[in-house]
Amino acid sequence: MSSQNALCQGGNPATNCSICPKENMTSWEHTMDQLYTVFYLIIFIPGLLSNSLALLVLGRLIRKKAKAIIFMINLALADLLHVLSLPLRIYYYFNHTWPFGKGLCLVCFYLKYLNMYAGIVFLVCISIQRCAFLMLPFCTRKWKRRYDARISAVVWLVAGLCCSPFILMRSSIDSSSKSCFKDLPMRKLNPQLAIAMIASAELLGFVIPLAIIMFCAYCIARSLRNGLQAQQSDSDKRKALRMVLVCTGVFLFCFAPYHVNFLLYLMVTQDVITSCPIRLEVKYFHPISVCMASLSCCLNPIIYYFLTTEFRQQLSHHRSRVLRGRLMILGSSFSFRE
Repeated sequence: MSSQNALCQGGNPATNCSICPKENMTSWEHTMDQLYTVFYLIIFIPGLLSNSLALLVLGRLIRKKAKAIIFMINLALADLLHVLSLPLRIYYYFNHTWPFGKGLCLVCFYLKYLNMYAGIVFLVCISIQRCAFLMLPFCTRKWKRRYDARISAVVWLVAGLCCSPFILMRSSIDSSSKSCFKDLPMRKLNPQLAIAMIASAELLGFVIPLAIIMFCAYCIARSLRNGLQAQQSDSDKRKALRMVLVCTGVFLFCFAPYHVNFLLYLMVTQDVITSCPIRLEVKYFHPISVCMASLSCCLNPIIYYFLTTEFRQQLSHHRSRVLRGRLMILGSSFSFRE
């Protein structure tokens, strides 16, 4: 099926298809491949280094009572899993062929959604815990680190199950096919199932998490403004508020464009929207929103570094040890030469 026919399927050819030029969409598909290639190349090294370093430093903080440390470790792990799949994405969009088999294609395709939705939930967990520890300090003193570990395990399990429909909708590809990622064919769904999937993804993956994070920010800001919870210093409140606000900012910047467009994109792929101008605009914006969502793997480390004092201290200590080690090696080298 041609790009023009695919775009105008379900519409009136006389009125819709005449304003969906095939050559424009074909040109945009080529531009889309270039966009993905360049963007993934740009974020791969920073994402790999920042999240690997974050896991190294955060792992050293487990023994300390740093707030939300378990959730940060899992957030960094989710980002790192996505970053490790980027070289294969770069290879595909640069060479326009997939020689690695259907299974690995679907795994890489799945990891993108697992990273995004697990990351969203861990951002929510970080915000809730910072808010709860601030507003209910006496109740949360009995909170154990193992509770965070159990919550994280449940998050991975639930997010993994909820993301499985994304690969089930694409798993009808031929095992010998050389297509992957955005070129995977989409299964046609019945209207009731399509509506249920759209509503679930938007509510559970975007609207409810955003409402929770913003509510946490409101509670902390209200406590700071009204002088509530006197047993907590204003400095602690400001730190908690900054962290929740940054979580909100990352959430809105990375995930809001994707989820707004995702709703429309599913409606386009299922031919619910038949107006060609709208279909074209939705398809044009889709790769941009996907790139913005992937950018979270580079922005999340900001939460660890700038908003966690323990992280900065541990990172500074690690740098000092590395520097001392290099100086000792250099000194030994000079002594040997003398």
